[in-house]
Amino acid sequence: MVKINPSEITPEHVYISRRKFMVGLGALVAGSLALSACGKQDPLPSPTPARANGTATLSPSANTDELGDKLTSYDAITNYNNYYEFSIRKEQVARLAQDFKTSPWAVQVGGLVHKPKTFDLDDLFKFTQEEQIYRLRCVEAWSMVIPWAGFPLAKLLQEVEPMAKARYVRFETLYDPEQMPGQKSGGYNWPYVEGLRLDEAMLDLTLLATGLYGKPLLPQNGAPVRLVVPWKYGFKSIKSVVKIDLVEEMPTSLWMAAAPREYGFYANVNPGVSHPRWSQATERRIGENKRRQTLKFNGYAEQVAHLYTGMDLKQWY
Repeated sequence: MVKINPSEITPEHVYISRRKFMVGLGALVAGSLALSACGKQDPLPSPTPARANGTATLSPSANTDELGDKLTSYDAITNYNNYYEFSIRKEQVARLAQDFKTSPWAVQVGGLVHKPKTFDLDDLFKFTQEEQIYRLRCVEAWSMVIPWAGFPLAKLLQEVEPMAKARYVRFETLYDPEQMPGQKSGGYNWPYVEGLRLDEAMLDLTLLATGLYGKPLLPQNGAPVRLVVPWKYGFKSIKSVVKIDLVEEMPTSLWMAAAPREYGFYANVNPGVSHPRWSQATERRIGENKRRQTLKFNGYAEQVAHLYTGMDLKQWY
């Protein structure tokens, strides 16, 4: 169980675009707010997938994912955070991030595209916001189940029209050491950079998240917009995105540069491939006392395994 000091629980942040967020989610938000931030919920109906391709698009009244795994509590999700731009200590991130300014905000999308564009918050909220309950598996072998709100990354990429020679998508986090004290550390090559293959980015599972539990994202969770790639280890899901470029060559991520032997480009959840310093066969679900078996591709194999046909996933880790 995560032990959270009550004094560290961050109050809900005030967002200029909150009204648009709430309007965009509509009934979904109203239902989600019924879920207690303390994690004590009455029994609720089982979720019903809404997409033909198996993506877990669930009712906001659901209290489990499509495998029947219970949602992680709001307090745990918002107070146990890997976000090195603020701190390497998970329980300190929320406190250090509480004054982080998330508006105005812009995401510049360019590179190998026909129609480069800069999207402000109003632009991002014009995309239909939907709820996706996804499992999050950290490379450190802990996990959560999170009800995100957002929209498929593919919708945004379609607007800028990728060129034929674009093969990868490179993402970049805000660089602002005055707001993000962890970026003053010389241990990493800031800003945070991540990448996906274009076909991975265009998959319907890949989400640009703007909220969770029916509320706008808090800074410690990557506000105002972050990537969520549920079949990969959590470090692939870059936070506070300000730049997206389509490129021809594979991007070098921050973690690839820092420790290439430990963190490869693909970072697919794979219980059969150990991290050099620990096993990935099991995981600790936050809120549970015992470990559970890790699922290949984090349980999303049906949707994503075809992307890696013929690849040696021990080599392409």
